[in-house]
Amino acid sequence: MGLILAKQTVRLRAIVLKDKPKEMLQVSPKGTVPILVLKSRPRDDNNYRVIEESLEIMLWALKQNDPSNLLYSDQPEMLTEMLSWIKLFDSEFKTSLEKYKSAKRYHETNKVEHRQHCEKYIGQLEQKLNQHQFVMGGQLSLVDYAILPFIRQFSRVERPWYRSSPYPKLKHWLTAHLESPLFSQVMVKHPLWLENNEEVLFGARKSELLSKQ
Repeated sequence: MGLILAKQTVRLRAIVLKDKPKEMLQVSPKGTVPILVLKSRPRDDNNYRVIEESLEIMLWALKQNDPSNLLYSDQPEMLTEMLSWIKLFDSEFKTSLEKYKSAKRYHETNKVEHRQHCEKYIGQLEQKLNQHQFVMGGQLSLVDYAILPFIRQFSRVERPWYRSSPYPKLKHWLTAHLESPLFSQVMVKHPLWLENNEEVLFGARKSELLSKQ
């Protein structure tokens, strides 16, 4: 989403983590995804920079181009608050979410306790969305897209409970994301790179072509 919103085009190599290409491990031995490889010059395989975290990739893309002003460039002090919110969900909430998912999967007796711990963060988000349409204000920001995967996972652990949960603003916010053309576009599955060594052009150019159809 960040790449498309920043109108950045990349060559996408889709993989499964059970079968990691040696080319990937050579540039990023930690073996996690996503990674972004930036070559300084075309066809120079020995001169490159690697970005290994999702948030860092989003920040890189938006610093190249931010037409929707997701970084609130007119309010530079907001970036610190944005990163603080993202860190909260990427660390504390994510830890609680993994415990909640595990408790549901293995029918553990403390499932409700872990869900309630997640709700402490969900409640904070509901309060923010009661104040304005999006997390940071009246327009979308980096935070909305960065925490979306975590909230989507939370909503899928116990679907009946989530549907009846007392978080109407959060549910509206999530539904709007999941029903957006942008979400549909990024969720398309691509051919695995190891099967044919063909790279998929992903990002701005493809997005612009789709918008014209």
